[in-house]
Amino acid sequence: MSDPIQQRLDQIVKAYDIRGVSPGQLDTEVASALGTGFAQFVRSVEPQTVSVVIGRDMRPTGPGLVDAFSSAVLAQGLDVVDIGLASTDMLYYASGVLEMPGAMFTASHNPAEYNGIKLSLSQAAPIGADSGLDDIKRLAAKAASDGFVEGSSLSRGVRHERVMIDDFATHVCSFVNIAEARPLKVVADTANGMGGLVVPPVFKHLPFELEVMYGELDGTFPNHEANPLEVENLADLQKRVLETNADIGLAFDGDADRVFLVDERAEPVSGSLTTALLAKSALAHNPGATIIHNLICSKAVPEVISENGGTPLRSRVGHSFIKAEMASSGAVFGGEHSAHYYFKDNWRADSGLVASVLVLEQLARSGGTLSELLAPFDRYSASGEINFQVDNTSSVIEKVAKHYETRGSEPDWLDGLTIDRGDWWFNLRPSNTEPLLRLNLEAPDQTEVANRVAEVESVMALGG
Repeated sequence: MSDPIQQRLDQIVKAYDIRGVSPGQLDTEVASALGTGFAQFVRSVEPQTVSVVIGRDMRPTGPGLVDAFSSAVLAQGLDVVDIGLASTDMLYYASGVLEMPGAMFTASHNPAEYNGIKLSLSQAAPIGADSGLDDIKRLAAKAASDGFVEGSSLSRGVRHERVMIDDFATHVCSFVNIAEARPLKVVADTANGMGGLVVPPVFKHLPFELEVMYGELDGTFPNHEANPLEVENLADLQKRVLETNADIGLAFDGDADRVFLVDERAEPVSGSLTTALLAKSALAHNPGATIIHNLICSKAVPEVISENGGTPLRSRVGHSFIKAEMASSGAVFGGEHSAHYYFKDNWRADSGLVASVLVLEQLARSGGTLSELLAPFDRYSASGEINFQVDNTSSVIEKVAKHYETRGSEPDWLDGLTIDRGDWWFNLRPSNTEPLLRLNLEAPDQTEVANRVAEVESVMALGG
């Protein structure tokens, strides 16, 4: 019979990070095992490392998990620099500027009963399933099986505390020059997440009027879930934007590494439109640069990149893939439809705050509204992500691929299945954790979107 910790590791170690119900799946015992595995992995790939930096979000289980993980790291002879409460992009900043591997305890946008860990090597280098996470999982399972033996011939590490928030705010503001910008009214819904800690210090440096909604740190999320990808979680922000005649609304997820925009009409802005705007800004400062977009971004994104003299580069979905592509290609910016935005001068890490200040800079300089600023990029209609529960994801995908191949479309297998039919396209990807297929489809207008979604659904159902 498998060891219970092994079973829980199988449940919580995902493609890009660690995520599970806490304390049910991710408890202090599992955190200790992962701390040991992480320290051993770091020693093997970065033998010069002497310290690890650790941060956490506001979830109630965070302090206990951090203590257990930290103790295991210390037992392996590495020091711990604890920066306390932090957004994920603040942890990436600390990993970058301190040149240390990092561990951020957060479940991001997941409900209150979850917690998790995002791991990186020095300078925020990503750790995903194929770049170390599977090795850490294996080492963690062995550590638990062996009874958590301390590192041989290693003196126990030392734990330090360090405050990074003011330096982080200065770093974020270094991306823009808007000292004399026109005044803007900004409403930020931080959803009782880490944006409540990091957003106000950044705006102290900016000439804008800021109103924060739900700024109290509360990992039980008493107002609404910290998942702005779900439109119902934007309702309060949309209402407040209209009530205050705000120029823009910012909706942060739980660990504040993602930001979603709401325009002055209270209309949500897709991650693809924000990616296009930020890509144009990046190319104005870096002519001819490479810009990465993931494969479910709107076709408008590579079009805008090319129109502005840049080189678009298509990537798989997920931060570890995009960061690796940025490193190999020298790209200056990367964007995902899910509102992760990556910056070369931020150690290629994603940051909701850096994206926010860059958007505000563009809006302040435009002299118009956000909807007017984005209008040139709003070229197509999208289905949004539609989930289908199926018994066998691989056989359904293969069926769909064969159907369109017989109709002249070459299947693209970069990440799941992408079919480009010229004036419309779709991507069908299996979930990493559930028997689900995720469909994203784009067409010229909403009527065509509805028709083509129905078509793909019928193809998926062919043959039972």
